[in-house]
Amino acid sequence: MLGGGWVTPQEFINKWQESTLKERSASQSHFNDLCRLLGVETPTDADRTGDFYTFEKGASKTGGGDGWADVWKRGCFAWEYKGKHKDLAAALKQLKLYQGALENPPLLIVCDMEKIEVHTAWTNMVQTVTVFALDDLLDAQKRALLKKAFSEAEVDAFKPDRKRADLTATVAKDFVTLAQNLRARGHAPDKVAHFVNRMVFCMFAEDVDLLPNRMFKKMLEASQRKPAEFQENARALFAAMAKSGGKVGYDTIEWFNGGLFDDDGALPLTADDIKTALHAANQDWSNIDPSIMGTLFERGLDPDKRSQLGAHYTDPDKIMMIVNPVIIEPLVREWGGVKAELEVHLAAREKNRSVKGRAEALQRAKETKSRFLERLKTFRILDPACGSGNFLYLRLKALKDIEHRVNTECEALGIARDFPAVGPENMLGIEINPFAAELARVSVWIGEIQWMREHGFDASRNPILKSLDNIACHVALLNEDGTEYTWPPADAIIGNPPFLGSKFMRKGRPATKTKSAIVGLGDDYVNKLYKAFSGSPPASANLVSYWFQKSLRMLGDNSVRGVGLVSTQTARLGASNKPIAVALRASRAEIHFAQQNDEWIVDGADVRVSIFCFRPPASSGGKFVLDGQSVDRIHPDLTAGASHFEAHPMPENADLVFQGVKMNGPFNVTADEARALLPLPVNPNGRRNSDVVKRFAENDDVTMRDSDLWVLDFTDFPEEADAVLYEGPFKAVLRVHEARKARQTGEATESSRLASYWLMQRPRTELREAISTLSRVVAVPETSEHRIFRFLDATKVFSGSLFVIARDDDVAFGCLQSRPHEVWASGLGNRLGAGNQRRYNASRTFETFPFPSGLTPDIPAADYATDARAIAIAIAAKRLNELRENWLNPADLVQRVPEVVPGYPDRILPVDDKAAAILKKRTLTNLYNERPAWLDHAHRDLDKAVAAAYGWTDWGRDGLPDDVILERLFKLNQERAKAQQ
Repeated sequence: MLGGGWVTPQEFINKWQESTLKERSASQSHFNDLCRLLGVETPTDADRTGDFYTFEKGASKTGGGDGWADVWKRGCFAWEYKGKHKDLAAALKQLKLYQGALENPPLLIVCDMEKIEVHTAWTNMVQTVTVFALDDLLDAQKRALLKKAFSEAEVDAFKPDRKRADLTATVAKDFVTLAQNLRARGHAPDKVAHFVNRMVFCMFAEDVDLLPNRMFKKMLEASQRKPAEFQENARALFAAMAKSGGKVGYDTIEWFNGGLFDDDGALPLTADDIKTALHAANQDWSNIDPSIMGTLFERGLDPDKRSQLGAHYTDPDKIMMIVNPVIIEPLVREWGGVKAELEVHLAAREKNRSVKGRAEALQRAKETKSRFLERLKTFRILDPACGSGNFLYLRLKALKDIEHRVNTECEALGIARDFPAVGPENMLGIEINPFAAELARVSVWIGEIQWMREHGFDASRNPILKSLDNIACHVALLNEDGTEYTWPPADAIIGNPPFLGSKFMRKGRPATKTKSAIVGLGDDYVNKLYKAFSGSPPASANLVSYWFQKSLRMLGDNSVRGVGLVSTQTARLGASNKPIAVALRASRAEIHFAQQNDEWIVDGADVRVSIFCFRPPASSGGKFVLDGQSVDRIHPDLTAGASHFEAHPMPENADLVFQGVKMNGPFNVTADEARALLPLPVNPNGRRNSDVVKRFAENDDVTMRDSDLWVLDFTDFPEEADAVLYEGPFKAVLRVHEARKARQTGEATESSRLASYWLMQRPRTELREAISTLSRVVAVPETSEHRIFRFLDATKVFSGSLFVIARDDDVAFGCLQSRPHEVWASGLGNRLGAGNQRRYNASRTFETFPFPSGLTPDIPAADYATDARAIAIAIAAKRLNELRENWLNPADLVQRVPEVVPGYPDRILPVDDKAAAILKKRTLTNLYNERPAWLDHAHRDLDKAVAAAYGWTDWGRDGLPDDVILERLFKLNQERAKAQQ
């Protein structure tokens, strides 16, 4: 029943097959009939205000027509009609032009009364199209599918299964194979990379109709039958693409050029190579993802990147964390002011009754718009370590999106839009690696063309690929003569500079079983670097510090207006943070957005990074955001509130905390080896092997259980003549000599250690002296899941993974294990590695910590033995320690066995196999993961006692908020530092 009631499929088909109505008079009637056929509400029935579902969505357009879409439903679709047999591509082009203003619906639907095309538009998904012909509507299943387009809850039925990232990884894998095959046959890496980049762009070009008639795929298919002709065929195509008016057969080829097609060079392919290339060519290259393409392809094209092969890349959302605060937010805020000015001019035009006055007001509005668009056109963003272009593409997209928004909003106000003027020339890049630099150009070209197509515009012509000399292949810091390289002028700097620790800058590091090799820069380059920058940053700083230095200098002299950089967490701590703090003060800039500790992908591996975004002082919209939270200010060490970066070392904490030994060789011996050496007869010097065979402690001895580790320690015998008198141990330590000798070519300093191979590289004699009179010490791991302090026997040799505090009293232990110290250590410390583990730092977290007055660690415990505060802390600390140790080693599950010779702690062994299985799971890490009620109570008692020692009378059952604790401790630190001046 046509009209106001329901409609049968056949009635609908008959009516619209026979209809000869024009688009304007037929479209709304057609849509209403379709709604009745599908059993869904029409726009006027569902939404009488036109807020979420309406005909003619959008304001009048200068270019004609009454809206941006003929029908629109929020969260579902934008729908555009054309008359019968008209060009639906033009209808789709219009929807793409305005999809941002239409709130980016997931479906773009076009219809000519006889055919409905449903185009998907989900971000980061491969785009698909579903076509419904009139006769398809007889099928109930197809009608049910089309009906889902009208429901926000069901529209996902059209959502593609494949992500653009997966597509990109697939084609990257094919090209990695192709590149490796070509190099294996002896072709130079640079020739392979250039040739493969050409093939990449050809596959993209034919899928976006820049190469006609699937020409490249047809060329591959023809060559598969005769592989020997591939090179000749490819050269003919490349030659045509390199010049204006080129032809292949009867087909005229667009002029591409841009440096990528500057000649006809091509490499020969085998039948297997062509098969691989055809597999890639059969993918939908129009949906390739430029934001990750360069990274994935670079690992195949660059021989130095082979170890990084795999579908790993920095998530575009991570990159946008920098692009948003540095580029998008400031420009959008600026546009808001310009738009308000423009609306004033338009309002004046409406009020003005004279033709001349109205024209002048409109002209002022147009000029206001033009000035801002010109600013965007000339806006330059520099990436001074651009790699293969993922940052460049996302920045270009962001800038073009802003320009598009400006044009659309101006059009809505009655001012004609301009053709997009922002393009690849807005992106400046510096990249040392020629493979990466060319990939960056290809990524930007592809991204530019995709953006234009996705927003309803054609690609530029004559040539299609504009020269991208603005992406320079150059060393970012130095010229060839050793002088500092001058970066090009820019409005903003955004980048991900190389991370290289100071100790690896010269010689790098050879690969090990657990760590990949690090390529050093060489003595000559490093010496020139230090000379060019005159010692700032210091030699102890990470290489990334030089990018911060140059960027902040340009910010300070107003050469740029915004900076966003990614670094390892070293940039917010220690030697690498100091030059940033100095440069920040000199530039008078502000850190306005930061992430202390975020996951990132670098060279295919997960790392933890810090993100810094800087702006000039007193910038408009001056909010500060740290780790997603609004704060009053962000300091150079990426803390907020009081400047913990300026926390002072406490003299009373000096010379009490030490890092354990660095062995640099296989000094460890197994427990069986040690117990075989200990009972041997007295040596020729009248001494026993217990002088040099010692218990060893590492992280697990604190966080887990006693590891029963042993080590050969000849620190007290620096003369070889004395060391050799310990016959058995010295024979065992000979393996250190062999190990160091094997690594001699990998480390320049190794030869100096061969002469005294029986000695550890860093035996920490100052630690040994500090604890020589103690029976036990407090130890804490440098990195751990939980911040756990534990008493260990002072006779042990301690690993470099531990910090050892030279105190044996319960009060010092209690203060360190308390929540105030935990909050301080977390606030001033950092986290480390892909596991994001807590890191304890002697200079920042211990030496700056203000212990309760009168209970500082420079005071012997005996001197405050009668202090009621100390007694309360000691009781609670001793109780916590005893409970933990009793839980670790229940009396009914363990037996204590004397060591094979005197002078060592007793061994704690399980009474039987059943006990061993239980004890294996009893570790302090597991205990703190479970955190039973008794452990909570013990910690609360300790925290309460320590808080009372500080005089914090407002400490409740749950203590105080972390920021309050940190603020009070910082104030105490500052007061003491001032008093000691």
